[in-house]
Amino acid sequence: MIKIYKYGEVSAEEIFARFNPTASVEGVVTEIIASVVKNGDEALKAYARKFDGVDLKSLEVSEQEIENAFETVEPQFVEILQRAAENIREFHSKQKREGFTIRKDNGVVIGQKVTPIDKAGLYVPGGTAAYPSTVLMDAIPAKIAGCKEIVMVTPPAKDGSVNAAVLAAAKVAGVDRIFKVGGAQAIAALAYGTESIPKVDKIVGPGNAYVAEAKKQVFGKVSIDMIAGPSEILIVADGTCNPAYVAADLLSQAEHDKMASAVLVTDSERLAYAVSEELEKQIPLLARKEIARKSIDDNGKIIIAENLSQAIEISNEIAPEHLELCMDEPFQYLDQVKHAGSVFMGKYCPEALGDYFAGPNHTLPTSGTARFSSPLSVDDFVKKSQFTYYTAEALEEVSHSVAYFANQEGLGAHALSATVRCKK
Repeated sequence: MIKIYKYGEVSAEEIFARFNPTASVEGVVTEIIASVVKNGDEALKAYARKFDGVDLKSLEVSEQEIENAFETVEPQFVEILQRAAENIREFHSKQKREGFTIRKDNGVVIGQKVTPIDKAGLYVPGGTAAYPSTVLMDAIPAKIAGCKEIVMVTPPAKDGSVNAAVLAAAKVAGVDRIFKVGGAQAIAALAYGTESIPKVDKIVGPGNAYVAEAKKQVFGKVSIDMIAGPSEILIVADGTCNPAYVAADLLSQAEHDKMASAVLVTDSERLAYAVSEELEKQIPLLARKEIARKSIDDNGKIIIAENLSQAIEISNEIAPEHLELCMDEPFQYLDQVKHAGSVFMGKYCPEALGDYFAGPNHTLPTSGTARFSSPLSVDDFVKKSQFTYYTAEALEEVSHSVAYFANQEGLGAHALSATVRCKK
């Protein structure tokens, strides 16, 4: 049963169950990466036999396999995928950046150009659940950014197939190539390249502890989006909320992972106990009830605050991945929110809208990193370069200032490079 506290009875650090999920797998991941670097496709096929129980003749998903999957998926789901993709494109197209140029009267030109990365790598989990939503959320921003090639990796089933819904989503999102590889070995393949899988410039997408640790270890060889921890939701709700709604939203994250954290902060003691009762009604009805039960019992909490402003202060201390403002006038409180990955406003905006359909991205900062990082966006798939142009006359005007500054740092060659071009 979920634990209920009064404000102050539990510290902000203890509200969410946060820890390093990758520490115990560091050595194993290091060995896997080294094997892939040394043995390429041979290592990937060996790991597929070991971890996935499948003997793969080819690592790449064929065009025929993609078409077959697209035909297999129910037309209603294809339509929903396409509508969700439209919403995601609409939202992320507003994020696209343009460069700028500043021209000064003395002929100096300075500016910034924005260039998409060439190749993006998408990791899409398999295992206990398939996530076509992740394909849309990760591939569409990369397409809008202008990436030349999007390469997706995902674990195969024991028969060597890839989940049909995942392949359908990849087709809708415009993924260029798909490979039947999962785990740390997939991250290594994207980072270093193999005979079949091209080396990419950035790897994005969630995964288990092995995937997270692999992303950490290859960072620097390639860029990554983030090291994702277990799912988190914090709901700030007033006493007028329907406890069934609140309980369902808490469970929407609790069913992800036994290590997930689902927390309610409310100014109503009545609502707190009503939600606790409702959780006990809803958990037994879930297909993933064992996972949800473990998450709620171990990590779930309800905190009774003095008022909603205090509740949002608690949220700001925690910096949750998902924040719901479950109240009639949520926009009155939005400016008070300083640290959150994605904010869901009002009584009719469950977090699941963000996971699948509304348009904002669902790849979000976890483990308190929302204090300093952002959701996945088009910005993740571009890089910026600066440029500077000076005329001879413009350099002459400032060369001694540049040289003086360089000499203050003891860098004489820097100073000389500014003055050698100028008249004595």
